[in-house]
Amino acid sequence: MKLRTALLAATGLAALAIAQPAMAQTPPVTGIYVGAGLGYNILNNQKINGNNAFGTAATKAQFNGGFVGVASVGYGFGNGLRVEVQGDYYSNQANGTTTSETINGWEDKYGVMVNALYDFNNLGIPVVPYLGVGVGYQWANWNNVTLTSYNPAATVHTSSVEGSFAYQGIAGIAYPIPALPGLAVTAEYRFMGMPENRKYSATSVGPNGTNTGQLVAVQEFNNSFLVGLRYNFGVAPPPPPPAPMAAPAPAPARTYLVFFDWDKYDLTDRAKAIIAEAAQNSTKVQTTRIQVNGFTDTSGTPEYNMGLSIRRANSVKAQLITDGVPANIISIEGFGDTHLLVPTGPGVREPQNRRVEIILQ
Repeated sequence: MKLRTALLAATGLAALAIAQPAMAQTPPVTGIYVGAGLGYNILNNQKINGNNAFGTAATKAQFNGGFVGVASVGYGFGNGLRVEVQGDYYSNQANGTTTSETINGWEDKYGVMVNALYDFNNLGIPVVPYLGVGVGYQWANWNNVTLTSYNPAATVHTSSVEGSFAYQGIAGIAYPIPALPGLAVTAEYRFMGMPENRKYSATSVGPNGTNTGQLVAVQEFNNSFLVGLRYNFGVAPPPPPPAPMAAPAPAPARTYLVFFDWDKYDLTDRAKAIIAEAAQNSTKVQTTRIQVNGFTDTSGTPEYNMGLSIRRANSVKAQLITDGVPANIISIEGFGDTHLLVPTGPGVREPQNRRVEIILQ
């Protein structure tokens, strides 16, 4: 019944995975991996039949919860499917029976299983659920097991190993550790069954003396809870974020302003530096024509201002030619006080309006 429940859960998770193809996916296990886990095992009450060593009596042995450890090596196909070979060890101490007999001793199991598992990588959550089934063989060592009966009085002792075919179902989750590519923390539930009867050679001491016979363990079921680690070899670390792109060099300006003192058209040192920059940058952009426009403030008459703006434009043109710009690509024009950079009334000495604009075209 428990195995059937596990298979139904697997079907449900598979349907959920198919229904959500657009969600984020965790990279699947690809290639060789190893895993190991430790945990707690609950061993069911085992029915024990006596044969010669214990007459025809039967009882059920009870066990304390105990230790379980597993180790595996496997291969992931990159599509969620994995296969692995597992080695395991279980240990539980007997602590009584369901009838009037007493029992003590240990059952230590070890075996090999072959498992097939499927990881649900496409659920869009930080953990990866997985389901699996396995088959293999387990050897159960009854280590100094002593069964005492009081009616009739007898003590049966065995210390031997018997094996059985085994099967198991696995349900777990894995949490990949982003800082350590390939490494994941796992948490699992495992149900392992041993369906075959195991016949242990035993010695009985009672009223009829010492006899030899068998103690027969009828089936066995284990419920285990484990935490562990899994490492997938060859997982490349995520690529580093792209280096920030270097900011492109600013494009050379295409318009330059040269300012003049009041009623002057000769160039200051600052004005010459700006004209030199314009001349130099004219070779860096696709310049086919340079327009030089002169302007004045409103402190003079319109006729005087028009002439002053032309003289200022010619002064800038001459400096451009001195700085290496061909004369044939330079055009000048004067606008007087008709295009004010700072609007003012008539007769105002505004420094921002006493200017020449150099436009690279």
